[in-house]
Amino acid sequence: MHVGFNLVFMVPGQTGGMEVAARELIPALRDAAPAVRFTAFVNREAAAADLGVERVVVPVRATSRAQWVRGEQQLLPGLAARSGCEVVHSLASTAPARGRFVRVTTIHDLNYLMVPDAHFGLRGLGMRLLVPLAALRSHRVIADSASTRRDLESRLRVAPDKIDVVPLGLGQPSAVAPTPSADLRNRLRLGSRPVVLSLSAKRPHKNLGGLLDALARIAPERRPVLVLPGYPTPHETELRAHADRLGVADDVRWLGWTSAEDVEGLFALTAAFVFPSFYEGFGLPVLEAMARGVPVACSDRASLPEVAGDAALLFDPADSDSIRAALERLLTDRAEAARLADAGRARAAQFTWRRTAELTAKVYHEIAQS
Repeated sequence: MHVGFNLVFMVPGQTGGMEVAARELIPALRDAAPAVRFTAFVNREAAAADLGVERVVVPVRATSRAQWVRGEQQLLPGLAARSGCEVVHSLASTAPARGRFVRVTTIHDLNYLMVPDAHFGLRGLGMRLLVPLAALRSHRVIADSASTRRDLESRLRVAPDKIDVVPLGLGQPSAVAPTPSADLRNRLRLGSRPVVLSLSAKRPHKNLGGLLDALARIAPERRPVLVLPGYPTPHETELRAHADRLGVADDVRWLGWTSAEDVEGLFALTAAFVFPSFYEGFGLPVLEAMARGVPVACSDRASLPEVAGDAALLFDPADSDSIRAALERLLTDRAEAARLADAGRARAAQFTWRRTAELTAKVYHEIAQS
């Protein structure tokens, strides 16, 4: 079998979690299915990317939305056919609508539909047009979670027997040396206070405003420092103003872009990781915290309960008192925090890229036999 990967979307260093997933899955698939030939179809920006498989360059630049769509819809089908691909697997929720090959598409989430403020401008418009088209025209659809499968069935009317659930894997923790705790506490003015960490894009559906409400409900003498790494967005201005109104501005650290060393250092010193999102297709940050032995509290919405299992405290993200109660329990109940730290490590160990690759290869083989 010859499988092509649609990576026309991938601009190295600029396409976030979908790029990470592609770079992890492809070598794992190569190892899990040695009899399958793989070819990656990449754009000009990714022409030199080392993916461990053959590469064919689609002559477009994906930093231009128009060129990206042209490359995926007009140019990729012919290039894949001439390469002899029997299957084209699109890894980023959109896919060519035609082609003389079986079309498999991984749809990571329906953010554009479930939480429209997650995408805006041309990207938002493109997702509203191209994701339903991919779901309709693909022969098989892979979802990261059962939650996303339910969304595909109910919102896009995708037939249940056309959808396979294949959870994402968790790579090895970063090999970089963590910034020493004393250095971080000094630089970030943390003092000796307990730290709560939330790794999350600063967008409305991530519900950081609700987290600030919960922080304000904790008595000042018991209040932890909330650390919020991540690139700035227009919504951050609103969040900062909200923190001022609540009187917790001095209890929050807005870090902006954060080095891998500092992220690892923050994981090492934090007392609790909290993830209050209203909607996630998977929720990898929860597993990243668990893998490092950090006790986790997270939202009970969408995919997060199935990712976290019984290894996290779940709360209602729409109820700031529910968030507060979960945080205070992690900070004050040492036995429960220790139990969740151990359970989290065990839970995270179940999500491997090898397993993701084996389940994906199973989809390919079922297609070949049909």
